Amino acid sequence: MHNHPSGDPTPSNDDIDMTQEVKIAAQALSIVLHDHLIVGNGRWVSLRQEGLL
Repeated sequence: MHNHPSGDPTPSNDDIDMTQEVKIAAQALSIVLHDHLIVGNGRWVSLRQEGLL
């Protein structure tokens, strides 16, 4: 989970890429990455719900 100080919680390409890298690293350690949430301006986005995880 992290925030976007701009207030727009829309995932950037860097957010999506980094999430995939973390997922791959976690799998190597038998850890399940359940979601990546981005918050901003009272709103949030779930990469899992968006089909990006």
